[in-house]
Amino acid sequence: MSSVAVLTAESFAEHRSGLDEKQVKASVGSEDETDLVPTYKEAFPPLPEKAASGDATAEPSGAWTKIRPLKSSLITQVFHVPLEERKYKEINQFGEGDQAKICLDIMQKTAAHIELSLAKDQGLSIMVSGKLEAVMKARKEIVAKLQTQASATVAIPKEHHRFVIGKSGEKLQELELKTATKIQIPRPEDPSNQIKITGTKEGIEKARHEILLISAEQDKRAVERINIEKVYHPFIAGPFNKVSGELMQETGTRINIPPPSVMKNEIVITGEKEQVAQAVTRIKMIYEDKKSKTTTIAVEVKKSQHKYVIGPKGNSLQEILERTGVSVEIPPSDSNSETVILRGEPDKLGQALTEVYAKANSFTVASVSAPSWLHRFIIGKKGQNLSRITQQMPKVYIEFTDGEDKICLEGPTKEVKLVQEQIEIVVQDLVNRMDYTELTVDPKFHRHLIGKNGTNINRIKDQYKVLVRIPPDNEKSNLIRIEGDPQGVQDAKKELLELASRMENERTKDLIIEHRFHRTIIGQKGEKVKEIRDKFPEVIINFPDPNQKSDIVQLRGPKNEVEKCAKFLSKIVAELVENSFSVSVPIFKQFHKNIIGKGGANIKKIREETNTKIDLPAENSNSEMIVITGKKSNCEVARTRILAIQKELANITEVEVSIPAKLHNSLIGAKGRFVRSIMEECGGVHIHFPTEGSGSETVTIRGSTEEVDKAKKQLLHLAEEKQIKNHTCELRAKPEYHKFLIGRGGANIRKVRDNTGARIIFPMADDKEQELITIVGTEEAVAEAQKELEILIKNLDDVIEDAMTVDPKHHRYFVIRRGQVLRDIADEYGGVMVSFPRTGTQSDKVTLKGAKDCVEAAKKRMQEIVEDLEAQVTMECVITQKFHRIVMGAKGLKVQQITKDHSVLIKFPEREEPQAEQQVHENGETNGEVKEVDPSVPRKNDIIIISGRKERCEAARDALLALVPVSIEVGVPYDLHRYIIGQKGSGIRKMMEEYEVNIAVPPHEDQSDIIKITGLASHLDRAREGLLERVKELQMEQEDRALRSFKLTISVDPRYHPKIIGRKGAVITQIRIDHDVNVQFPDKNDENQDQITIIGYEKNTEAAKKAIMKIVSELEEMISEDVALNHKVHARIIGARGKGIRKIMEDFKVDIRFPQPGAEDMDRVTVTGLPENVDEAIDHLLNLEEEYMSDVVENEAMQAYLKPASRVDEPKASSKGFVVRDAPWTSGTEKAPDMSSSEDFPSFGAPVAPKTSPWGPKRF
Repeated sequence: MSSVAVLTAESFAEHRSGLDEKQVKASVGSEDETDLVPTYKEAFPPLPEKAASGDATAEPSGAWTKIRPLKSSLITQVFHVPLEERKYKEINQFGEGDQAKICLDIMQKTAAHIELSLAKDQGLSIMVSGKLEAVMKARKEIVAKLQTQASATVAIPKEHHRFVIGKSGEKLQELELKTATKIQIPRPEDPSNQIKITGTKEGIEKARHEILLISAEQDKRAVERINIEKVYHPFIAGPFNKVSGELMQETGTRINIPPPSVMKNEIVITGEKEQVAQAVTRIKMIYEDKKSKTTTIAVEVKKSQHKYVIGPKGNSLQEILERTGVSVEIPPSDSNSETVILRGEPDKLGQALTEVYAKANSFTVASVSAPSWLHRFIIGKKGQNLSRITQQMPKVYIEFTDGEDKICLEGPTKEVKLVQEQIEIVVQDLVNRMDYTELTVDPKFHRHLIGKNGTNINRIKDQYKVLVRIPPDNEKSNLIRIEGDPQGVQDAKKELLELASRMENERTKDLIIEHRFHRTIIGQKGEKVKEIRDKFPEVIINFPDPNQKSDIVQLRGPKNEVEKCAKFLSKIVAELVENSFSVSVPIFKQFHKNIIGKGGANIKKIREETNTKIDLPAENSNSEMIVITGKKSNCEVARTRILAIQKELANITEVEVSIPAKLHNSLIGAKGRFVRSIMEECGGVHIHFPTEGSGSETVTIRGSTEEVDKAKKQLLHLAEEKQIKNHTCELRAKPEYHKFLIGRGGANIRKVRDNTGARIIFPMADDKEQELITIVGTEEAVAEAQKELEILIKNLDDVIEDAMTVDPKHHRYFVIRRGQVLRDIADEYGGVMVSFPRTGTQSDKVTLKGAKDCVEAAKKRMQEIVEDLEAQVTMECVITQKFHRIVMGAKGLKVQQITKDHSVLIKFPEREEPQAEQQVHENGETNGEVKEVDPSVPRKNDIIIISGRKERCEAARDALLALVPVSIEVGVPYDLHRYIIGQKGSGIRKMMEEYEVNIAVPPHEDQSDIIKITGLASHLDRAREGLLERVKELQMEQEDRALRSFKLTISVDPRYHPKIIGRKGAVITQIRIDHDVNVQFPDKNDENQDQITIIGYEKNTEAAKKAIMKIVSELEEMISEDVALNHKVHARIIGARGKGIRKIMEDFKVDIRFPQPGAEDMDRVTVTGLPENVDEAIDHLLNLEEEYMSDVVENEAMQAYLKPASRVDEPKASSKGFVVRDAPWTSGTEKAPDMSSSEDFPSFGAPVAPKTSPWGPKRF
């Protein structure tokens, strides 16, 4: 006996379509007729072998020649979106708007071609062409974006969900593409068995059907599939699914009849075996009865009338079936056929035909003549006028077409006539009381008439209830049309003409606003000027181009508005001027870093607290001025704080001198040149004059005591002179002569001033006129000073050459460092040129060339240098090498300053090699011999060499020793050390930066209380006081910490702990915050599970204990009661993400627990709370159950009922599947192919779908 393998007919439909008629008949024959069953080789013939070269052109023979050729890979699908399901229903020119943009976007995404067409009933017909996958994706996108979306749920057993998902989610993706829906399946941890389907109504029906089929296949109960011709499905379902519903109720089975949109003959019955058999028998009886008694007639009905025969949601077809027992089959919407088939008993067909024609002719089309400009008035604002008519006649469709003087009506004949009469009355009334007019306005004024964002024109429209059409700029038309009430039209026309006339007579005003304020008024990205323009919409504000540096801002518009805008801008400018007050504060350069602070902390704090802008000069700049900008009062506060920092850091004296305000400008001089010369002459003191116009006569002088007194005397003397008589004179001299004229330390110029009483001012480095010298004083003094200076300048212009003798051993001093000493001499003495003999010659002759006086002065200076070199001594200064870097300072600045101040040379020793140092310290021997180190003898690496005159070397040595840090010890309790150090050393770093010292804390293993502070002697006292102050703070914190560590333990039944903690710790967190305590619950492994520990201040712990015990007392009063609620309504009561049940628990102040999956009694729900609250909550839950159960019953019934078929399908005999004999897997160990496996049965050219989560979207 041969083995038989069964394969489903659906899986091999394509293959069978290519076989001959005999093979097809054999494949669907009875199982007992094994002789008719084809063999495996007959059903699946092998591919022909490759022909020989000579027969290359011969066609292959065999069964494969009978199989039809492959079809094109491109397909086309057409589907219809009814008007009521369209997402975009706006009536505008077709091909424009959102839906056209969406289609273009979908075409780009999917590579499918989409064509849209609009039916007469405003339904949307969509044709999609392309590859199968592209078409399916495009259809899904179109349905989601162009068709209104509905949602439904279908419940299947949780264990069946994985079969809906399929391997790697492939089945789910295929189902979504096939039905153009979105299917969301609960995650494995979610107990819900509800699958949510979102999409169109038709797609939801298809998806629900497919999911139920999958569930039915996996259901352990009996499943029976019977093939009933599609055309008889309406009789089995009955009108409005009454027959199938009654059958399901009687037999207790579930009958799944495919909806009309699914072209399948198979009806699936699931349930108990006996009940299924009973249902199958009943269905077959209905089928056989209808098949034998019914006949058909075909009639032609216009395609446009089909929708009237179908009725809303197919109700008309169901009504005909209910009244006559006749099924009406309508061709699909994408078919061009107009043939309608009626199937039923012969004596009922006449009645059914009459009803079909009645339904088809129950609707008519009419039109009403109405000028197109009246359409908007007929419709009314937001469709109010039209809605009055449509509400009474909802079945009448009214269409307005732009540019056409008619209105189209469609609907039931009687209602259309009534609507037509009503609209004609409205049109006649509007024609009698509406008017329009046209006026001519220059196009350049159109945008002004419209106003900013249409404010002007919208106001006119609303005020006069008219429609104003202003042509767009591209039309270049000057014709404006006004439509509406005759009086409103005339009023609107009058106002528009007035506006146009006003535009012709508008005013332009130029406002002077400093260019520096323009960017501030405009704001970032024009935000601020936009606010001004919104405030004055009729005024046009034009700022000049930034490159023009112009101060003129132009305002244009109506006179009053321009004036208001000008005042508003002037007010803004006044505020900006107030906030742009600027004051310069002279601060000695060395203190700028202290003003800035570590990481800019000091300057940032001052800026924030005073709300000012503070600018410091660049580090490489010679300027000492710090500029403060902001409101005057704020600037003064910031200035005071900056000066206070300087005063604290240095020994600065501040003196105030009263000088008449009228003399301030003359004392300051052009660009501050005069006052700068005084400041330089007096050792760099700072002289601050009050702001011009303030009326103050107080001048502030700040600096060292001696220099301040000197500057004060000069200022008072000059002020006295200027009050008596003031005269100014200018003369010119080469810039290189200026230093010679000034002399060393200002000696030459001071001599001239003492002789004449005049003040000589030389130009600054940034002055344009570098040759200009200014003489200020009485007329006689100025003349005398001018005469002396002219003689000096004339002598400088007389160039001479002179020689002097310098011992060759000193030559190197002058020429080292690229001749720096010679360059300094040339700068100081009028550019005199000094030439030394070439290296290698033993000559001692040095040549000087330049102005006579300059040469003499330079010669004298060089002789002084030689004398210094002759008198030079070398002195040692012993400072331990570890302090050398501190003494030198950053980049050697400190030692350079000492070198400059004392005119000495300082040489530091080479750094000792660490290895050698370590070897001596560890072994104390060299070459095996022990070396004894004499502590009284300084090490070579500690000796600093100072060269220069003896008295200068001594002064330099004292200055170096003053820079050596010293150490003091401070006793601090060991247990406070870690708090002083702070997190990652932040605390101790802050103190070291603040006091400019080094603080060393002893290591942990020493357990020492001594902290060592190292730094300059002047800083140590402040550092010690700061450290002791910090110790006091820490000791106070320790005492407070001890008070806060009070512990209180209370005993509470562990079952109350979750309630005390609350949801996500909300309750216990609130207790902790309210009472400032820490509450600790026992761990799982603790012996005392009932103990709760409260830590904090004693008073607070007692208050927290009362709060907890109050909760416990309330919990002890609570009771728990069980209530039986049908488990089918649990999900509805719980709500999405528990929202519903949380609200119930909050409203009734109870706790509600539902049974876990797998519980014995799935209907038992536990309610816990106070007795009265529990009773009220249970009553509420029972009311909800009663309400929801009616919905559950109705939903189950609706899921079982399916719509009747609307397409005719050829009758097919029932099949048990495709059967073959002698299959390879029956004779050996080879395994039978898995029909659901994509590896055994791959699809040609099918792309790999992206792997998405089959459990629906993630929930966060």
